[in-house]
Amino acid sequence: VESLAEVQAAGGWVDITRKDIPEGNLFSGWSSRSPDWATVDKGRRLDHVWATPDIAAAGHGSRVLRDVRGWEQPSDHAPVFASFDL
Repeated sequence: VESLAEVQAAGGWVDITRKDIPEGNLFSGWSSRSPDWATVDKGRRLDHVWATPDIAAAGHGSRVLRDVRGWEQPSDHAPVFASFDL
């Protein structure tokens, strides 16, 4: 986590998803071995949407599609989206 924060700071990257969703967990990955992953909700934030400062203000509508993790043959990552009005 510290290394990721260093990369973000060094590049001046803006975390669009956190800007849009300031509170709570932003997990996008959960153990594939945990059948009760949604109840336990112990995941990791594996996927990010970052932008450079010049376009960060245009970013909005971020979301993590948690429901995908509940599919019959899910990936261990849930899609993370953001929209940009450029």
